[in-house]
Amino acid sequence: MAEPRRNPAEAEDIRQEEARLWAELVATARRTVADGLVVGTSGNVSARLGDLVLVTPTGVPYDRLTPGDITGVDITGRRVLGTLAPTSELPMHLAVYRTTDARAVVHTHAVHATAVSTLVDELPLIHYMAGALGGPVRVAPYATYGTGELAEHMLRALDGRSGCLLRNHGTITYGATLDQAYDRTAQLEWMCRLWLTASSVPGLTPSLLSEAQLAEAGERLKGYGQRR
Repeated sequence: MAEPRRNPAEAEDIRQEEARLWAELVATARRTVADGLVVGTSGNVSARLGDLVLVTPTGVPYDRLTPGDITGVDITGRRVLGTLAPTSELPMHLAVYRTTDARAVVHTHAVHATAVSTLVDELPLIHYMAGALGGPVRVAPYATYGTGELAEHMLRALDGRSGCLLRNHGTITYGATLDQAYDRTAQLEWMCRLWLTASSVPGLTPSLLSEAQLAEAGERLKGYGQRR
């Protein structure tokens, strides 16, 4: 079925919104590098706009991306915008959009989070910010990057959560906005760094929160921030 025709003004509004979101996406991708969450092009970022998913292209350094490099696919993964091939991790991004209300996804290879993914099946409850991700952060079993198998493992680890670790790989988080998805990634990396640091003190074992303590903090976090 052919798409309905849009009047010129409506089409221009859509193009402007795509350009605005693309600029925000590129800025977020560059931030992952500046903040040390990825090296080179090892991570990827996406954002959803209706049935369109804007996503970082594969193998292109973020500092080289321009407005003309805008890359978009539909929810099935078919490229509908731009000429560059999308990230090889597209199956993970699309799996999140198909199964949640996410509007943005951030995937990184953050050092401390990746280290933790090789040690445990779930990040120990070292801090109440785990409540901001929905509860104890799980580690998805390893699978080759860019595969449907990895996407399936990720979805199971994300059940009831907005972020998880990927064994021997990295992190993935999602949110209602790019800022929220990025903040969840940064918080997850910080919690992993915190646990590794506390666990490294000889002769001492870090205290952990109980599930009840985490649940109470999680409820309080729902009301955190300014009301508009």
